[in-house]
Amino acid sequence: MKHVLMRLQEYQKQASASENNVICFLLNEVETASELSVHELARRTFSSPSTVIRLCKKIGFRGYKDFRKAFLYEAAIRKESGMKQMEEIRREDSLEEIVNKVTVKNILSLENTVKLADMEILKRSVDLLEKADALYLFGMGASLMVAQDAYLKFLRVHKPCFISADVHSQYLQAMNAGKGSAAVILSYSGRTQEMIRCAEELKKNGVPIILISRFGDSPLARLADCNLSVAATEYIVRSGAMSSRISQLNMIDILYTAYINRDFEANMKRLQRTHIKKQE
Repeated sequence: MKHVLMRLQEYQKQASASENNVICFLLNEVETASELSVHELARRTFSSPSTVIRLCKKIGFRGYKDFRKAFLYEAAIRKESGMKQMEEIRREDSLEEIVNKVTVKNILSLENTVKLADMEILKRSVDLLEKADALYLFGMGASLMVAQDAYLKFLRVHKPCFISADVHSQYLQAMNAGKGSAAVILSYSGRTQEMIRCAEELKKNGVPIILISRFGDSPLARLADCNLSVAATEYIVRSGAMSSRISQLNMIDILYTAYINRDFEANMKRLQRTHIKKQE
């Protein structure tokens, strides 16, 4: 089941003015909106049926009928269980409140990422990793830290990997990547200019790109072959990537575990052989 409210919330960040009118009504009037036809919804939101239908398709549904079926189901679940509103961090918060709020935010990000997961795209991503002779990893800032974590993981199972903390080296790696390789680009916004430049070079070389980013359209999403969407309980403009980093790490763990599972016995032997014993 596709999770409608999560998809609407993620897409809202890039929605047009008319689309935003529809999204706001759907999010704020869930029970009422779930009962409306496409023409009634368009009238209530001062938009048009074509705008509503395009919005449904943009967030992954075949049309309004497909969207409304999922929306009705989610509205029923919401009514039964209720939805706890997430509180923002305040200056007067105690240490205990900060611990609870940060933890809840991270948990919600992971739960919402599961709701955005597309099993077909995930399977195609693992296929690309399995077939690739080499894996190139790209990211900046907090996303680079996640890419470095992926680098260490895939080295453990003897997958040739390339990564660099220097952005100019990342450009060169993108320019030199061969057709038999694959690339993973991490960018929560999907709009990091340096990553767009790397993606453009990779496309020139015919290298398939797996993007780990927020849900919705972006320059990087348009360049990628597989878009693995992650959720975050923070704004794109923020003081530091927290829940988005957790979501990206979780997606890397999913990719890595699924990759290991493709050749489980051989990969388990590689993991045992590459285990570095700690000194007592």
